[in-house]
Amino acid sequence: MPLASVPLERPDRRRFARGLLPVAGALIAAQLALAGCTTSSGGVDRGTTGSVGKPMTSADFQQQESYWNSRYARDPASKENALNFAAALLRTGNSDQAVAVLQKAAIRFPRDRQILAAYGKALAANGQLEQALDAVRRAQTPDQPDWRLLSAEGTILDQLGQADAARQLYQKALALKPNDPMVLSNLGMSYVLTDQLPQAEQVLRIAVVQPGADSRVRQNLALVVGLQGRFQEAQQIARAELSPQQAEENVAYLQAMLASRTRTAANKTAKAKSAPAQAQAMPPLPSG
Repeated sequence: MPLASVPLERPDRRRFARGLLPVAGALIAAQLALAGCTTSSGGVDRGTTGSVGKPMTSADFQQQESYWNSRYARDPASKENALNFAAALLRTGNSDQAVAVLQKAAIRFPRDRQILAAYGKALAANGQLEQALDAVRRAQTPDQPDWRLLSAEGTILDQLGQADAARQLYQKALALKPNDPMVLSNLGMSYVLTDQLPQAEQVLRIAVVQPGADSRVRQNLALVVGLQGRFQEAQQIARAELSPQQAEENVAYLQAMLASRTRTAANKTAKAKSAPAQAQAMPPLPSG
């Protein structure tokens, strides 16, 4: 989100887009946004935004969490309730609770690919990356790969610093599910993590116009635009689903973050320039 010469830091996405999922957090958790999910009141979370008919906002996510919380409380042994409640918890940033819900479900359904995949995504969102990678890979079947699992594995590898391997998985996922908005969003945020902001913006602009692209995809685009210093444009994108006050706070945070980066880069440059001068000024060592 940086200037090109400054190493990328992972911003706090909870501050950038309040009420939204922590990237592909980015991953950036930037977290990178893990493979997106949609739910309905009567079906299992399918792990894709393809069926969303309108933009989903933080209020929608809170409403879904409340709905599935009550369903799960009535019947915690239900696979449907566990998957949907955990997905809703992840969207509202409650990754600890999502892990706990899915850990119980994984014990109850030890060979269920859907449960294992969701468990892996929750572990990754909670920062337990090695365990997440193991869970997602155990859920995958190489002869019939699942594009959702490929994308989820990619986000984990991105967070482990393996960007090239992650992008190969996103491309495989897109070959199976062309133009999926959340896979594209994850790919875009992967570029953010390696300071390739123009490439990130290009991919995210494709993602936001796909059917089912939800609030998280648009907020990722706003983030990338703002990180390139185009704050007014970032604010306009953010205002499509956030309140004017939240959009302004997000842009103010981006401006402060970029200013901090600029100072850090300037300090490093100044130190690098002063190092040779200091070395020349040192008195000679005694000859013995």
